[in-house]
Amino acid sequence: MLMRKCRALLSFALLSTICDSFSLSSSLSSTRSPSSIYATTQDQEKLDDISAITNRFLKDNEDRIDKFCRGTNEFWKGLVIEPVRNYVEVKPAGSSESDILSKLTAPPEVPGISRPVWLTILGSVPTALGWYGYYKFSVEEELFQYEVQNGKKVSGCGGYGTLFPFVYGILIGGACELIGLEVGNTIIEAAALWILLGQVNLYRRVNELCEEEKEKLGLTEPPLHAWWALLPPPLDVVVGLRQVHYLSEYWRVVRGDPYEKDVIAEDLFPFISSERFTLKEFVLQPKRWFWFTTNAKDIEL
Repeated sequence: MLMRKCRALLSFALLSTICDSFSLSSSLSSTRSPSSIYATTQDQEKLDDISAITNRFLKDNEDRIDKFCRGTNEFWKGLVIEPVRNYVEVKPAGSSESDILSKLTAPPEVPGISRPVWLTILGSVPTALGWYGYYKFSVEEELFQYEVQNGKKVSGCGGYGTLFPFVYGILIGGACELIGLEVGNTIIEAAALWILLGQVNLYRRVNELCEEEKEKLGLTEPPLHAWWALLPPPLDVVVGLRQVHYLSEYWRVVRGDPYEKDVIAEDLFPFISSERFTLKEFVLQPKRWFWFTTNAKDIEL
């Protein structure tokens, strides 16, 4: 219940904008009128305002956020057994081999390891998303340590501070429910909310990183709508796959690794690697969906 309420509050304003952008007058023709174009512009301005407010808050409070994130990461790191800490200790770039198994099992590196979409799916599907938990830990810890080593203000809680509150919350909450304590469900939902907010923050940080290398990445704007993490499936999966792709490409560029085509992201599911799009564009432009719809015409309402 807590999770649903918080998620609803976080996304209410955004969803109202989405609904506005999808609402079409019964008299609307296939050609946009000046008023409809103006309405779409207003919708985008609302989202830009939300983003600007968020960025201003983060900038004004970067010292407090830095202190909180470092403290959170250190606290949860202390609750992890030493053999695990030793295995996932961050290594310099190039410490692991480049074969598939080595990449799947490698500890985090700085700069981070390029893990393309096909590799992430290969690790996640056979393990019922178990490996994705390790992916989540690794990318968060890599970003955290990358910021630390480059003298930047830390803006995320790292692998320990992001993943383990969720893991312990699920374990403790589940145990409480088994023995009949009502607080168990609240703990589970609080843990889920924590990982959800961490995902939104991850998308924001990936946007910032891609902005640094936008020319090499062939981008003209940030690739992700961070707030899509608040939307229900499959839309949250859409932005999640795009995050995997663009973070992988960012690390590839930073490390100077050679380009290798990701067939899944670039051919089979074009929406993963395409330029950023709105919800309306995603629904009405089948060319973004699958490899067999790339030549389809836009849907006109």
